[in-house]
Amino acid sequence: MRESNQLVSKTLGELAKYIKPGVSTESLDRVAFTFIRDHGAVPGFLGYQGYPKTLCTSVNSEVVHGIPSEKVILKDGDLISVDCGVVKEGFYGDTAFSFEVGEVSLEVRKLLDTTRECLIKGIEMAVDGNRVGDIGYAVQQHAESSGYSVVREMVGHGLGRHMHEAPEVPNYGRRGSGHKLKKGMVICIEPMINMGRRQIRQEPDGWTIRAADNKPSAHFELAVAIDKGEADILSTFSYIDEVLSKQSN
Repeated sequence: MRESNQLVSKTLGELAKYIKPGVSTESLDRVAFTFIRDHGAVPGFLGYQGYPKTLCTSVNSEVVHGIPSEKVILKDGDLISVDCGVVKEGFYGDTAFSFEVGEVSLEVRKLLDTTRECLIKGIEMAVDGNRVGDIGYAVQQHAESSGYSVVREMVGHGLGRHMHEAPEVPNYGRRGSGHKLKKGMVICIEPMINMGRRQIRQEPDGWTIRAADNKPSAHFELAVAIDKGEADILSTFSYIDEVLSKQSN
């Protein structure tokens, strides 16, 4: 599990080098496909329930499951959530990161920072003996107290030999409620936070989920193993952060 999740993290780190104005989301998909295959794994999303691509690339008001396309060209000021999965030796890795494209507005940057903070607060609750509701409560409190809304219909999930396993991990909830977390479980925590209202709609392509009010949405995801005291974080943003810090210097 750690190996698969490290590979998906490295894939997103590789993609960080290419995300800039003028690039198509289809070209990012090709980079990811080649990188994953070159590292002895297969894309986890490609063909999953009929999904046609290696990545989900969701731009601006798209929440999740945006399909890469030559027609979608990134522009200065966009935000793009890139969600990626791999399968290596029978186990899944699954991680997502929302990138700035060129220079984004302060409003968008604040949304991204807050959503990433929501993820960290959720992970802090992912310990043996706690419940799924403790994670959701932590995410929801931070998002809503910052003036944002939490998508309800799309949730995090267990991870293992299958992409989506029990339990579901909502980004809202009550403390002390829901499935009990036990040492050794692996879950994906993935806040999907909207700048505007929480309502979403599905696009005619049958996959893309968009904020109903068309305002920006951010999405960050890490895979964690439940442990005593604190979670063992299996995937990482460190490869991405390294690339982005070099670009800003």
